[in-house]
Amino acid sequence: MRKAGWIASAAAAVLVAAGGITYAVAQDDGSGATPTADSADAGFARDMAVHHQQAVEMSFIVRDRTKNEDVRLLAYDIAQTQANQRGMLLGWLDLWNLPKVSADPPMIWMDMGGMASGEDGALMPGMATDTELAKLGKLSGKQAEIFYLQLMTDHHKGGIHMAEACVKRCTVKVEKQIAQGMVNGQESEIQLMADMLKERGAKARS
Repeated sequence: MRKAGWIASAAAAVLVAAGGITYAVAQDDGSGATPTADSADAGFARDMAVHHQQAVEMSFIVRDRTKNEDVRLLAYDIAQTQANQRGMLLGWLDLWNLPKVSADPPMIWMDMGGMASGEDGALMPGMATDTELAKLGKLSGKQAEIFYLQLMTDHHKGGIHMAEACVKRCTVKVEKQIAQGMVNGQESEIQLMADMLKERGAKARS
């Protein structure tokens, strides 16, 4: 299918690009300085790793709840791409000898720590709540497809906002480039998911 081919090609390009620069990013701001624990570079790596993990979780849930090949392929590609990127983000923290968790609130590096309440498991804007994840796990067929597409659209919007903040605030050149790649890729997927929702007589929640 045309959609399936587009999704697979886009995901493959992201994976290849990500894999090729994992170890090239440790000291790439031109100064030779390694990012500090409270830097935007480290904050983005920590928070986006958490954000990506939920996208992977949601994608595996829906793959077991529908037989629709377009949705299953989208879910598979999102899971593969974001799992790969998550590994890269955590790898950067290892290279910088920085902790993977922080006592500071999520998103404080982008002056949004107060918005990350963690209510019902949603640690950052755009993340699904524990209640929503449980609901997704109980739906099936078209209902599961619609809810997944709605949740993932919200999730991508939150991820884009965070990635755009890294583009502005991070100092490591390659990390900024990857963040911009996340913005571009997820904006394209939002449009694709809007089309898939329309096909199912639904639309995004916001």
